[in-house]
Amino acid sequence: MSTAHAGIIETQSAHSVEFTVEKLKKFLETNGITLFAVIDHSGEAASVGLKMPNTKLLIFGNPRAGTPVMVASPSSAIDLPLKILVREDNDGKVWVSHNAPEYLRERHGIPNDLVPNLAVIEKLVTKIAA
Repeated sequence: MSTAHAGIIETQSAHSVEFTVEKLKKFLETNGITLFAVIDHSGEAASVGLKMPNTKLLIFGNPRAGTPVMVASPSSAIDLPLKILVREDNDGKVWVSHNAPEYLRERHGIPNDLVPNLAVIEKLVTKIAA
């Protein structure tokens, strides 16, 4: 199940946050895509005595795909590298969220011929959420 709102596409994962994140990491490594950072929002919250559902943000990309986008539309660098948010909701469901490529195209005026450089994220999410 996927939903979209405000330029964000959310897909329900069939797995836990941890397993979904590990699947994503393996996919990135296998396909030569750089994982720049994993931000553990819930872990950081816990470190200061706050509680939030398990939430992790992964930042990743491929300079061969992202650089042409940023050269053509410099403001896109604020949204690149690509990001995937993996989070558990209050009902225990796990969601994988990302910016819709069409939203990024409109937001930054990215040329249509470069949108496929961003659209790969949709295939990636489908693969890791299943």
